[in-house]
Amino acid sequence: MNFKEIDYYFTYAIDSAHQASKQNEVPVGAVIVDGAGKIISKTFNTKEYEHNACNHAELLAIMETSQYQRSWRLNGHKLFVTLEPCVMCMGAIIQSRISEVYFGAYDPKGGAISLGFNIHSHPKLNHKVSVYGGFKHRECSKLLSDFFKAKRNKYLKA
Repeated sequence: MNFKEIDYYFTYAIDSAHQASKQNEVPVGAVIVDGAGKIISKTFNTKEYEHNACNHAELLAIMETSQYQRSWRLNGHKLFVTLEPCVMCMGAIIQSRISEVYFGAYDPKGGAISLGFNIHSHPKLNHKVSVYGGFKHRECSKLLSDFFKAKRNKYLKA
């Protein structure tokens, strides 16, 4: 996949992250693309609204795509997400057989790869996922830091 294509799909993931922020959700957006390059799902975190710790953008995108495809096997699909997936999401990515993951901001406090849990490439698993990080890192990181800065300022003013 070339940088122009990656950039194109990240535009949609970032738009989804902005939607999350507008709804007072942590601004993480995800997009899943099928093997032909068609966008199948665009999602964002809904943990706060749904009161569900599992409502990460990646999981919602996987569920939406699986329903659309009428299959849990998403071989050949690519996931674009604005924040490095956590261990839970990486597990779901592996289980759904997604082929490639492209993420924006690294997450040193919760990201599966940053924390050294490289389960996507574990030799005993029957499915391997290619993972690429740091795309639009500054833009994705700024979305998150601006969101949390505004939260802190609101808290301090209260």
